[in-house]
Amino acid sequence: MFQGETAITIDDKGRMAIPAAYREAVSKAGKRLVVTYNPFEHGCLWIFPEAEWERVRDRVVALSSIRQVHRNLQMKLIGAAAHVEPDANGRIPLQASQRSASGIDKRAVLLGMGEKFELWSEQAHQAKIRQTIGEDEITEDMADLKL
Repeated sequence: MFQGETAITIDDKGRMAIPAAYREAVSKAGKRLVVTYNPFEHGCLWIFPEAEWERVRDRVVALSSIRQVHRNLQMKLIGAAAHVEPDANGRIPLQASQRSASGIDKRAVLLGMGEKFELWSEQAHQAKIRQTIGEDEITEDMADLKL
């Protein structure tokens, strides 16, 4: 399971280094990763270990493509998915099209989000973190949490 927040630098070749704290967990998960768009929020890419990606992919592919929203989800997740493998220095390449569309440039933030990572542009991450959750947004599931 991945958790935590790490400032990331994207090098001139469009690669990011997987933080040392995560490298063993990534290696145990099969080493190969899949990078794709976060279809719900701009400024963010999702990075899945391959086995977790296959579970997500299969559920998304099973959606009926008759509905436009399903096709949009399939396009953003399945159509844009890029398989990557860390090099000897723990770096993975990020496609230029994905970086451009999500606004990720030199400075980014990697979040461990359980079964996947989220890679945010620094600006989008800061804006998201500054947002508070209003009382009217609290769901029943959230209300049951003892925080």
